[in-house]
Amino acid sequence: MSSGSRKVIFAALLGNALIAITKFIAAAITGSSAMLSEGIHSLVDTGNQLLLLYGMKKAARPADEDFPFGHGKEIYFWSFVVAILIFALGGGISIYEGIRHLVSPEQISNPVLNYIVLGLALIFEGAAWLFALREFSRVKGEGGYLEAIHRAKDPSVFVVLFEDSAAMMGLLVAFAGVMLTQLTGVLYFDGAASIIIGLILIGTSMWLAYETKSLLIGERANRPTILGIRKILQSTDVIEHVNEVLTMHMGPEFILANISVDFRDGCTAGEIETIIATIDKQIKSRYPLIKRVFIEAEKRVSAGRSVA
Repeated sequence: MSSGSRKVIFAALLGNALIAITKFIAAAITGSSAMLSEGIHSLVDTGNQLLLLYGMKKAARPADEDFPFGHGKEIYFWSFVVAILIFALGGGISIYEGIRHLVSPEQISNPVLNYIVLGLALIFEGAAWLFALREFSRVKGEGGYLEAIHRAKDPSVFVVLFEDSAAMMGLLVAFAGVMLTQLTGVLYFDGAASIIIGLILIGTSMWLAYETKSLLIGERANRPTILGIRKILQSTDVIEHVNEVLTMHMGPEFILANISVDFRDGCTAGEIETIIATIDKQIKSRYPLIKRVFIEAEKRVSAGRSVA
């Protein structure tokens, strides 16, 4: 995992922990449902950052007898857990609190304190969001942000970016709920804001779960990498036909490649061993993320068989 990913997570962890404490104190003093939901939101985000750091630590363990391809997928698993926690804890509790305050609305005793806390939270969250956005922009390459998120193989940065984006939207909703309650005297605005915050969190969690699912179950390398591997194979004189190039991300920085080719008739076992070693070296040299390459010698397969 890159040092930039860790910096993003540590920055978000520190900011969310401080903001959560401040929000809970403000919620206890003022009785605001939206502020309590925001406190829960920040607390869940703090726990999520701890889980991501734990996942990165577990993913960095070397390969062993039980896990011969390493533990890189740990980060995918824990990123998926983070998505579920945002849904269950953040979204679920916020909606529950909102409904509870709609049924039994409570007067906000000191809205000015809420404004101060929300203003400070916007500053802190905004700084963490800009830090995460800058790091993601650095690694996203060409194309738009949505495309880069879908293409990304290291979920740690975009998970934090999603969380911080949801946090910024939640703060704005909480601010609006407190202000409308104060201006109109209608206590239902506060509970409604809490429900909206919960819906924002649920939407964020569903998107995160969708983006991490394919990585968790085994996503292939990007298409340019696959096409590049095929080009290397096709430029080799002794290969008659490339049957399959199957790849899988075993972690953000580990790609497994399983290749099936049809060697020309007449090649000796020694020649095949030499050319396989050469191809292995060429592929790993051009694509450093490919750590293991397996090449099978098979007769040409039918046209209907998958090649990528």
